[in-house]
Parts: sequence; C-alpha cells; structure tokens
Amino acid sequence: MRRTDKDLLVTGLKRLAITVVLMFTAPIILWQAFKNQEHFLFWPVCILGLIIGSYAVYMGFKGIMTIMNSLFGEKTKSH
Repeated sequence: MRRTDKDLLVTGLKRLAITVVLMFTAPIILWQAFKNQEHFLFWPVCILGLIIGSYAVYMGFKGIMTIMNSLFGEKTKSH
C-alpha cells in the first residue's frame, strides 16, 4: 500500500490557499474596474482582473492535481 507524500500534500494545500486568495481578489478588482468605466485606467485594471481570475482557475487545478498525486501517486503510462 502506498503512503501519502506529505511534502507534496503541503505544496498542494499551499496552492489551494493561494487560489482562495485569488478567487476573492479577482472579482474585487473587476468590480472596481467596472465601477469606474470612464477612468483612463479602466482597461489595464480590467485586464489585470481577468488575468488574476484566470490564474486562480489554473492554480486551483494545479493544487487539486498536486494533492491527488500526493495521495495516489503519479499516473504512469502503460504500453
């Protein structure tokens, strides 16, 4: 029976913690951008919010995959 890789599990949990922070940050930035649409920094702030939101989704998937790899091991290809 395989044992859990605790270092990899901690890494996955850190990634999920970063995801939670980004999941709250991105909508706040987008809300601020759309609240001030006539401001000259509307587009840079809006693009920043979209980038942070996309990175939150990416980090969420990476965090879950890291936790799954720590629990069940790497997926190997069998020919």
